[in-house]
Amino acid sequence: MVRSYLDYCSSVWSPYRKGDIEALEKVQKKATKILPQLKHKNYTERLRACKLSTLHFRRIRRDMIETYKILSGKYDRSATPTLPVAGPAVTSGHNLRLHKFRARYDFRKYYFTSRVVNIWNSLVMLFLQKL
Repeated sequence: MVRSYLDYCSSVWSPYRKGDIEALEKVQKKATKILPQLKHKNYTERLRACKLSTLHFRRIRRDMIETYKILSGKYDRSATPTLPVAGPAVTSGHNLRLHKFRARYDFRKYYFTSRVVNIWNSLVMLFLQKL
């Protein structure tokens, strides 16, 4: 139950301030300590025993899933944000790479369409190296 509250709407609201991230992570840390058999283990061991991952990892994973759904047309185009697809001169022959825009303000810098670009492009490069 705690996990669903922590993950709610995280693709829209993804905290970027260290204090906010630590406050959310603290909730998960306390929730895993409730179990008596895990009380004296460290946080990573408790996560492994509960088969959980960190909130940071889950946010990145959900962002990548949402990015894939947007780029592959799974959602209505009028209801999704526009992801800046890089032109053919930049993509080296593939159309999966996204273009990174400079953001002047933190609001735009940590907005969904800006924060997913670097991670998505690194995944694309890993995928293409495996081919």
